[in-house]
Amino acid sequence: MSFDIDLQLVVGETRIACAFNSSAKLTALVGPSGAGKTSVLNAIAGLLKPASGRAAVAGDVLFDSANAIDLPPEERRAGYVFQDARLFPHQRVEANLAYGEKLTTAADRWITRGEVVELLEIGDLLGRWPATLSGGETRRVAIGRALLSAPGFLLLDEPLASLDAVRTERLALLIERIRDELAIPILLVSHSASEVERLAEQVVELDGPTSNATQGRSRDRKLKF
Repeated sequence: MSFDIDLQLVVGETRIACAFNSSAKLTALVGPSGAGKTSVLNAIAGLLKPASGRAAVAGDVLFDSANAIDLPPEERRAGYVFQDARLFPHQRVEANLAYGEKLTTAADRWITRGEVVELLEIGDLLGRWPATLSGGETRRVAIGRALLSAPGFLLLDEPLASLDAVRTERLALLIERIRDELAIPILLVSHSASEVERLAEQVVELDGPTSNATQGRSRDRKLKF
């Protein structure tokens, strides 16, 4: 299995349950606003501690409450691309990419900076400051930085949100290339049915809570809209 997830989360007064198994190259996590999709990504990345459960990716156990396993974020090898990208504003694009390389050893690196630049078509951006980038350019750089950390899997939180049609299409094509050319499982959060239809091989639907203290449910299903 690429993703083997069975987690119970408590965020404020909201309880979230998410359980699914997926061996797809790209799995989409969908559901209404407030259902807890980003919280699930944060829990898998190690940024939010679940109340209980188990999370394993590509056979590596990241969290298991029953066996007292809770790897710190830096040991989980998660390439996390946040919705707001979170590039370092005081560093040019090339330095942001170099930061990703610093998060791993040369022996563990499975993609070079040159390969990332070519794959994501960001060679003309290397000398730019993040503040001068468009939304699509910012996301491409953030994905590149994540890949250069030699991740075992990618977490993409709304990567196509708030982009115009041209930039949406360009970034969608690049995500397809990553999905098809790199041996790395991807978990994508999206609100867009057309985006999920295009990119995902398997879909997990996370139901929203009906009250502030109601447990959300997830159900694993094949892509169907």
